This record gives sequence, C-alpha cells and structure tokens, in this order.
Amino acid sequence: MYQQIVNEIKQDYYHNNYPNDGQRFIAWYLRNIHNLDPIEAKDCITDGAGDKQIDAVYIDNQASIVYIIQGKFYSNETVNAEPLREVLSSWIQITDLTRLQEAANHKLKVKINELSNALEDDYEICFELITTAGLTPDAEKDLMAFQKALAENDILSANLILVDKETLVFKYNEAINRNRPYINHTFQLEDHKFMELNMDGTKAVIAALPLKECIKIPGIKDGNLFRKNVRQSLGNSNKVNKGIANTLKKNPSDFFFLHNGITAICSKLNIDGNTLYVKELNVVNGCQSLSTIFNCSESVRNADKGYIMFRFYEIEETEKADKISNCTNSQSAVKARDLRSNDKSVLLMKKAYEQCYTDGYFITKRGEFADPVKYNSNHIVNLTDLGKQLIAWHSQRPTISYSETKIFDKYFNQLFHKDYQPEKIQALNELYKAIIEKWTNDNPMDLNEALLAMKSYASYHHLYSISAIVNEVNKMAEGVPDPAKVLASLKTHQMLDSVVNMAGTCLTMAFDNASSDAIDNGRIFSPQNWIKAKGSLKDIRDTIKTYMGSLKMIPGGKTILGNLNNLKLETTDFEARWTAD
Repeated sequence: MYQQIVNEIKQDYYHNNYPNDGQRFIAWYLRNIHNLDPIEAKDCITDGAGDKQIDAVYIDNQASIVYIIQGKFYSNETVNAEPLREVLSSWIQITDLTRLQEAANHKLKVKINELSNALEDDYEICFELITTAGLTPDAEKDLMAFQKALAENDILSANLILVDKETLVFKYNEAINRNRPYINHTFQLEDHKFMELNMDGTKAVIAALPLKECIKIPGIKDGNLFRKNVRQSLGNSNKVNKGIANTLKKNPSDFFFLHNGITAICSKLNIDGNTLYVKELNVVNGCQSLSTIFNCSESVRNADKGYIMFRFYEIEETEKADKISNCTNSQSAVKARDLRSNDKSVLLMKKAYEQCYTDGYFITKRGEFADPVKYNSNHIVNLTDLGKQLIAWHSQRPTISYSETKIFDKYFNQLFHKDYQPEKIQALNELYKAIIEKWTNDNPMDLNEALLAMKSYASYHHLYSISAIVNEVNKMAEGVPDPAKVLASLKTHQMLDSVVNMAGTCLTMAFDNASSDAIDNGRIFSPQNWIKAKGSLKDIRDTIKTYMGSLKMIPGGKTILGNLNNLKLETTDFEARWTAD
C-alpha cells in the first residue's frame, strides 16, 4: 500500500498543489477514501507551520460529522505512540477554540471558525489518525486508553479512529469495489440454539451465537470482515455503541433480546454436529455491533449467558451477494427526510407532478431509482433536492439548504404544500440543473475556488441569486417571483444561460468582497460560515444592484439591461416569502 501511494502521489495534481509527501498523502486519503473532488480535498488541508497537529479538517454536513485528520506517511513497519499523543494534543487544544485560533495558521483559523459553528449544530467529532505503518504493542495500549479518554470526556467527547496499514488497505479496496476479502472460519454452536433452512434453494443457518464466540472471528479489527461497511467502528462514544457496550457489561444475558442480530454471507457453509464451517465470510450488517463486542472483549469472555443472533446465508453468486449487502446496509438510522417520504403533502405533490408530466417521476424515498430509459430524465425530480430548492427560493434562505434535518423537520410544514403547482416544481428543477451543470472542476464561470469546494450547498446561493436578479429588475424589495413564470420568460427570450452566468458572477463578486472586507479589517474570513450566515444574502443583493448599475457605463451594457427588462413580471407574479427563521 505504501509503495502504491508513493506512485500515485507522483501525479501532477499532487505535485502542483502540495509541497511535500505528507500533505500529498492526506490529499490522497481525502480523495480516495472520503471521495472528495480535487478542489474539496485541497480546501480541507491545514498542514504546515502553525497547524497545531491538525493536518486536515473535513466537515461532512450531510452526516453531521467533523473529521479532524492527522497523517503519518511512513515506510517503516511500525510506529510508536507519538502520533497518538499528537492527536490527543489536538483534542485538548480543541476544547479551547479561542486559544487555539490565536496560535493557528490561516487555513486552520478558518476551519476553527467552521468547526465552532458545526459544534453549535451538535456535529459529532471524529479524529482520524491515518498511517501507512502499524502500531507497536505499547502504542496499541495507548490507543485504547486515548479512545476511552476521548469518549468519556464531559466537555468535548469524540471518536478516535486508527486507520493503520491494514485498515487503509481495506478502505481503499472497498472504495474501488475490489473483490471480497477471503475469511474462512469455524463456529461452535450450542444444542437447541440453531436451525438449518433451505430458502428456495439457498442454504441458511439461524443461530444464537455465544458472545464470546464473536471475539474469535477474524477481520474485525482491520475491517476485512465488513466489506460493505466502509465506515469502521465509531468507538464507544457513539450513542448506539454506548448502549451496546453498557448492555454487554451490565446485562449480557439480555443482549439477545435487545439486539436485531448480525447478517453474514459466505460462499459455502456446512454443519457437522454443532460445528459450522463457513468459507469467504462477510458480515454485511453488524459492523458497529461486532466492533463494540470486540472492544469489550474482557466483559464478553465472562458472559456465559450472553448471546447474539446470527443469520448465515450461503451465496455463491456475486450479484446476489452484493444485493443482500446493499439491502441490509441501507437500513441505517431513519432521518427526518425518510419519515416525510410518505407524508400526505408529499404524496399529493408526487401525484400532481406525475399527472402533469406523464413521462416523469417524483422520487420520494432515499435509494429509490427512476430508470432514465423509462422516464424523461428532464422530468425526474427528487424530494431532497426540492426541499433545498424551496428553502432557497421561496423562503429566500439558501443559508439553510445545507441541512436536510432542518428542512425536513423544523421547516417542513412551511415548505411543502400539497397544492404547490407541478409547473413550479419543474421550474425549480430546470433552473437548478442549469446551474449545477456549470459547477464543474473546469469552472466555466470562473467561480472562486472556495465556492467550488462548497458545491453541495453554495450552489443554492446561485439559485437564490437568480431570484434576486428578477427582484432587482422588477424593483421588488420584498416578495418572491413565481419560478414557473421566471423560467418561462428566460426560455422565451433565450436568456437562461446568460442569467445563470450573471448570477454566478454576482455570487463570486459578493463572496470576494466579503473576504476582502474581512481581511482589510483584520478579521478571519470563513467561507462556510459566510455561506451559512444571512449576511451573505445582503452581500449578494447589494452586489447585484451595483453590478446592474454599472452596466449603464460599459460598452454593450445597455443592451444587457434591455434584455433583462424581458424579466419584468406582473405584481401578481410575486408572493410573500415563506417564513423559515
């Protein structure tokens, strides 16, 4: 793995953007494991003088997790506890963000601002120590002690995940979907606590397995047992894992009744008496549970009355095995967005949309797929995207578009109306598609690179900017334009592309002006915080007004203004902003 990374970080991207192999290794990890694009990865790097033992900060707004990353790119086989102490040092410093910011380098200062806001929104903190070596035995002991200290801290609890050379190989293989790892194992079952089944030609075994048998299963520590669980153990600070660990320590005899069980697939299984032989074992649902059991091994060894339910399936076909993996792993925590998929208002909107656009499909559930061969791809809309578009356009709050939780929980009733017209849904869909097609790495609109790094939510400020341009043309200080009327006018006068470009230009200008103003006044400018603050909306509106005013004084500007007059709407085409704050 080390040599492979050495070869890959020789690519032009890494050499042109990062001054040393340490930073290149972190960037490689962000791109290959966290699946960030080149611009997003570069934005996360904080390594350098004044990094305070923090090499990168990645804020995952969808999962509400802050990853604080420390990397050690070593050719040695093992490494001592020094990197762990650096992680512990960075954790201690994070408990006092004000003091940390005073001594940090500029990039880290910016990330501290963003981290502070994330903590206010109850984001989880996850420290990742990534290394191409393994830990020495003494360092392994320190790791367990540090994990416990971080998890049990009352001021700032956090997870500490070690991604050593073994785990790194697994994560990389999983990321590129390579062949399943080969783990063969023998389980000792107990009388009257298992049964064999044949389900339509598929062999299966359902067993109440002693908890102490679980800690003997290979592949838990390095993750090889969990092909489809790309996220390794979150440690005992995770709420669910805390509950599992508590039951294991205090009431192991109740564990069987309180736990949903483990799903495992294998290419071959055979029972001889009470002995179960399995070949090419993969646990496809139960990573957190088995990892927690493994971490509580001392308690589990003495749990003679503790059991867990296992479902073993003999699956030789790769396609069927992957289907089981996908289905069982999709049973993640139910979010507010999922609970709303069958809401009456949503179902009525779906029905109305699909009746209006008979070749279209309204996706309401996560993981649902609309076949582009069966449906017109231009008429496929998604509930999640629609929620973000509604709050950006009708509530005039793209500052909240990053948060699915707020959209589908706190503001759901303000956003989703059963009588919302299908034409407006389609208009928002088309406007946003026209925008996102230009948010690419080749950057045709010359957006600020920091904006591109926030593509998943800053693009909704772009949508907001179009509505603000329409308002400025119509001299409407208040009110929100009808998106269907706006789109119809843009298409009729062949102005969609030019207005999308103008809105992008004004967004970048507003961003650059805010950044310059902060620097000129000795303040730290945080791109993420600006995007999430209502002040950014005023900056955009002011920039649009200034930009349109300047058109009168430049060659060809009056022609552009004349074309913009085609966006004049009737007063009745505006409505009051939907409250969302």
